[in-house]
Amino acid sequence: MNHSQVKTAIVVGASGGIAQALITKLLQADADRHVIAISRSPEDKQAATASNPGLHWLQSDNSEESMAGIARDLGSASFSIDRLFICNGVLHQHAIAPEKRLKSVDRDALHAVFEVNAFVPILWLKHLLPLMPSNGHNAVTVFSARVGSIEDNRAGGWYAYRASKAAMNMLLKTAAIEHRRFARNTRFLAFHPGTTDTALSAPFQQGVSPDKLFSPDFVAERLLQIVEALPAEPTLNFLDWEGKAVAW
Repeated sequence: MNHSQVKTAIVVGASGGIAQALITKLLQADADRHVIAISRSPEDKQAATASNPGLHWLQSDNSEESMAGIARDLGSASFSIDRLFICNGVLHQHAIAPEKRLKSVDRDALHAVFEVNAFVPILWLKHLLPLMPSNGHNAVTVFSARVGSIEDNRAGGWYAYRASKAAMNMLLKTAAIEHRRFARNTRFLAFHPGTTDTALSAPFQQGVSPDKLFSPDFVAERLLQIVEALPAEPTLNFLDWEGKAVAW
């Protein structure tokens, strides 16, 4: 089959809970669709790839060399890429935890959190956006967070996570403005999934009411519905799982 005739979605950060649910739903919704899953973790995806020929699992260490190599390979394979989901995110990791007070802010932690939440997404966009046809009805989604909203910040704390998500929003907006100058039908979304039952939110789920703790399947389903309903304008929407606008 000619890949150029096959609708293809790319999911970056594919080993996360929401991303895996998203991959499953993309494949279930359209038997002819291909999904390219990109993850730092090799895990054991051989069986999944073998059982679903539409799924292509690639490993990347998120270095620019790796990103560029994957982009070259995908470009030469001529996939018709119409959906791009960048799901990377970190809130806590090893010795890194959300800062409750200014005195807890640490340079190394800031660098690590900004790397995952802001630098990696924009670099993936740099390499993957050119693969999407300029005349296609494409959609680009990057996972954001309500706590990245400057206007909505009423509680303080969580310095690195808040600031890195706010930075990601600005980087995405800037890329969206540039890209839509020659690809008018490409829609961009910064997506707030809400508190989802994944490893990222696990240490912070106490006190979250059951009706506000979402399953990855629910969030993935809502995201796909929102993406399909995105308006042509504005260039970039910042929406939550309900499809409601989040303040910048």
